[in-house]
Amino acid sequence: MEESDSEKKMEKENLGPRMDPPIGEPEGSLGWVLPNTAMKKKVLLMGKSGSGKTSMRSIIFANYIARDTRRLGATILDRLHSLQINSSLSTYSLVDSVGSTKTFDVEHSHVRFLGNLVLNLWDCGGQDTFMENYFTSQRDNIFRNVEVLIYVFDVESRELEKDMHYYQSCLEAILQNSPDAKIFCLVHKMDLVQEDQRDLIFKEREEDLRRLSRPLECSCFRTSIWDETLYKAWSSIVYQLIPNVQQLEMNLRNFAEIIEADEVLLFERATFLVISHYQCKEQRDAHRFEKISNIIKQFKLSCSKLAASFQSMEVRNSNFAAFIDIFTSNTYVMVVMSDPSIPSAATLINIRNARKHFEKLERVDGPKQCLLMR
Repeated sequence: MEESDSEKKMEKENLGPRMDPPIGEPEGSLGWVLPNTAMKKKVLLMGKSGSGKTSMRSIIFANYIARDTRRLGATILDRLHSLQINSSLSTYSLVDSVGSTKTFDVEHSHVRFLGNLVLNLWDCGGQDTFMENYFTSQRDNIFRNVEVLIYVFDVESRELEKDMHYYQSCLEAILQNSPDAKIFCLVHKMDLVQEDQRDLIFKEREEDLRRLSRPLECSCFRTSIWDETLYKAWSSIVYQLIPNVQQLEMNLRNFAEIIEADEVLLFERATFLVISHYQCKEQRDAHRFEKISNIIKQFKLSCSKLAASFQSMEVRNSNFAAFIDIFTSNTYVMVVMSDPSIPSAATLINIRNARKHFEKLERVDGPKQCLLMR
């Protein structure tokens, strides 16, 4: 069957459930063929219908901006009509009468990160029927060999008791099938809570979730698609999955000390999540990483709309200079310098000279080497 004009347009604009990579962004793409050497790690994304799972996944992995997630469901509905797909919606999303995106059954995506690391992301639909099936007929298939469970709670849910019941059922299945899995709870849509109440409400939810999770341990994050909290949560999650992260951090520290940098950050190239950093000087803004991720990713999207690609940036004032540049095939690096006597050209040469070494570190099965001080 030939593709309709609307379908071709949607594929080009990176819309729809398959979430193919945007032009010029093969790294971190979804829907591509996996190499035989890939180290696949299964990640479950679960939560009640309308909790915001698909929207946050689209922002992190498919280069959506927050306001564009409102059209996710409508766009996919158009795709279903154009493909004349019947009522079997095992891997698609639709939008309901109030604009909430609903995922049907389980949608599988593969997201490539550093070297051979591949996230096998299972976005599980949150309707009651599907949730019940996950814990009965699909229990082994869903919860076997899980590395990470991410459970999303709508902070303003009117069915909190049912949410907690489903979460406990997930934990029981995880304990039985994947007892070593890491558990993350995202208390989502925090922007809907009055600002002076957010700390209190989150703390109460966190205490409840930690209690319910025993004997497993869970890490809790407050999130919203409208600010940097979403990047903070997902950076923390991805950090737990990188197999050689300690070696990466040690070499990043050595690199920062060699070039006399105040701070060095490593970003995953497609998502711009922070995967490692080292700072030599104390910084005032505790949320700077996530803010930078958000800003640069939006700038990259602006470039792509003009058929241009983002490669590097230098920001300088009287107090510091910041360099953002392509580092390896899967990463960007940000180097912050405050010593005015070090010229920009020297820093850029140092970044270029370190690339080959960090390319080797990205290979999961690569040689265990260290960038040595001289």
